[in-house]
Amino acid sequence: MKRRTLLAAAAASPLFWALQALGAPAIVQGIRSLKGSVSINGKPARQGDLVHDGDVVETGPDSQVSYVVGKDAFLQRENSRVEIGGNAAKRVLRLATGALLGVFGKGDITLHTSTATIGIRGTGCYLESEAGRSYVCLCYGKAELTPTAAPDKAIRYQTHHHDSPYWVNDDGDVLIPAKTINHTDAELTLIEALVGRKPPFRKSYGDYEYSAYGHEHD
Repeated sequence: MKRRTLLAAAAASPLFWALQALGAPAIVQGIRSLKGSVSINGKPARQGDLVHDGDVVETGPDSQVSYVVGKDAFLQRENSRVEIGGNAAKRVLRLATGALLGVFGKGDITLHTSTATIGIRGTGCYLESEAGRSYVCLCYGKAELTPTAAPDKAIRYQTHHHDSPYWVNDDGDVLIPAKTINHTDAELTLIEALVGRKPPFRKSYGDYEYSAYGHEHD
C-alpha cells in the first residue's frame, strides 16, 4: 500500500488541527522536516538548520524536505536542486532539477525552471523541472509565465484552485495545457500553516478535507 507523504499524514492528524485552533505559533525558520539525503551547500542538513538567501538545497533519491525562508515555505521532492537568491522583499528561486511546492508571502518573487520564468506575488505554486521541459501549476494567485524559448508567448493569468497547469517546452509547442499532478491540497495546507497562513480555498481549518492530485508519493 502506498504511503502518503509525511506532510500529508501530519495534516490528517486531529492534534495538528487542535494546535492550529489554539492560535498560530511564531514562524519557525529553517528545516521543519526531512527524510533521506538532504544537503545545504553540499553539507548534510539536519532538522532545525536555517536556510538563507544564497543557499543551495539538494535532495537525493527517496528523500524530501520542508523548510521556511522568511515568509515563504517549501516542500522539496527527491532528486531536486533548489537555488535560493534575492531577499525577503524580492525572492529569486531557481529549480534546476526535480520538483518543488512553494507558498509565498507578499513581495516580488521570480521562479526559474529549465524552460520557464514565473513572476508571482503572494501565491502557491508547484514546479517540476527537467531537461527540455518543465511543469508549472499555479495553485492559486496571479502569475506571469514566460517560456524561455519564446518570450513573446508569455501569459498573465490568475487561478483559484489548480485551474490552469502547463507543460512548458523548449521547442515546438512551448505552452501546453496540462492536468494537475503530483501535489495535494493537504501539502499546501500544511506548508501554509508553517508560515501562519492557510490556502485561500480553505475557509477555515475546521473544514479541512484531503484532496489528492496525481499519484501520492511513497
